[in-house]
Amino acid sequence: MVENRRILGIISHIVLILGVIMVALPIWITFVASTHDAVRMTQAPIPMLPGSHFIENFKQTLFGAGLSGSEGAPVWRMLLNSLAMALMIAFGKIAISLLSAFAIVYFKFPFRMGFFWMIFITLMLPVEVRILPTFEVVANLGMLNSYWGLSIPLIASATATFMFRQVFLTIPDEMLESARIDGAGPLRFFWDILIPLSRTNIAALFVILFIYGWNQYLWPLLITTDTDMTTIVMSIKQMLEAAEQSPQWNIIMMTALLAMIPPVFVVVGMQRLFVQGLTETDK
Repeated sequence: MVENRRILGIISHIVLILGVIMVALPIWITFVASTHDAVRMTQAPIPMLPGSHFIENFKQTLFGAGLSGSEGAPVWRMLLNSLAMALMIAFGKIAISLLSAFAIVYFKFPFRMGFFWMIFITLMLPVEVRILPTFEVVANLGMLNSYWGLSIPLIASATATFMFRQVFLTIPDEMLESARIDGAGPLRFFWDILIPLSRTNIAALFVILFIYGWNQYLWPLLITTDTDMTTIVMSIKQMLEAAEQSPQWNIIMMTALLAMIPPVFVVVGMQRLFVQGLTETDK
């Protein structure tokens, strides 16, 4: 029995190591490609060890002209656009979902559950389904080529509303009664009790929503015509198309590497709260 357990342990570790290699290998190749010059990246075989052009490629990509032959915003501007859009989407979704869940759980008004199920049903209507009427509304409001146009149509979240509703339902009613006895109004109860108790859930949702906003491609592609509003995900796609005429894989890979950094920082920096928000059930 002990030998069988050891064999299973060895097999499990082998599977885990293979999984890590499969996930890490493309990232390693991206990093290696960003450290070589354009000529080396057009030669076979593909290099698997870092080169000596990392600083040069980094400066050219982030602060220089970037990919030659392509007309677009500087990469630092694209990163800023993606960061602004991702932060506005994440904070907007969390704020609206918190207030929506608070109203549904703690306020009694006609058709309360009907409104909740109407919100929940919108899960079946992704952005792609409602993209044309949404674009028309945004265009009529004059929000094309703006951060508001990039973020506001995406800040409503039925998933986050449902999640916070379930969190609020686990909070004992005695806390609400205690707050009323102490003279706390609804907003004071919301800010001083519900928000601190939902801290880990907010952190977990922030990580998910930030990555969701950062990886948006279709909506920014449709709503932006000004190159200064281009996002980093859009730029990578455009660089891949331009690479068919003038391959500069070192610049493209450096851009992809820079695009990975903000989501990685968010996940690593909020890892503890992220795990707690997904696993803890007791409030």
